[in-house]
Amino acid sequence: MTHTPGTPPPLRLFTALWPPPAVRDALLVLRDRWQWPPGARLADASKLHITLHFIGSVEASRLPALVDGLAVPMERTELRIDTRRQRVWPGGIAVVELQMPEMLQRMHALLAHALSRLGLGVEARPWRPHVTFARKAAGAVPPAAADGMPSWPVDGYALVRSAGGRYDILQRYAAAKVEP
Repeated sequence: MTHTPGTPPPLRLFTALWPPPAVRDALLVLRDRWQWPPGARLADASKLHITLHFIGSVEASRLPALVDGLAVPMERTELRIDTRRQRVWPGGIAVVELQMPEMLQRMHALLAHALSRLGLGVEARPWRPHVTFARKAAGAVPPAAADGMPSWPVDGYALVRSAGGRYDILQRYAAAKVEP
């Protein structure tokens, strides 16, 4: 997307789930138990999240329509962090994957449909919910699986802007009872 001088620059956006403090702290403990190679770039505590959909660059003028259009029905759920599913993906991305309850699959699909209605692209690859611990982590060794990870209560999602190394939550969407 080219930027026209005199207009606001495009926004780099994504939707995400943010962990509550107790879950974030447990994820940090788990992350810090890895053996990291020199040069690994660990994710900052404030950036630990699960990306639902990466949206990419969007003209700032489209933000109000996007905020409205991404409001999809969502029920509260709980996620389980499976410490047996820590791994380094191709490209040196160290992650812990999460189990995906049916409700989360539905919400992901509803957001994909909303993005399509808004004329925005949707990732073609299958979605694998995960928390990224580090980049440039080829050769990292995860710790042995451990018990005691708290469940992750999900009571909403967020529209997030990535700018200058920061993540700014632009809109929070609360879960509500979904009628059949």
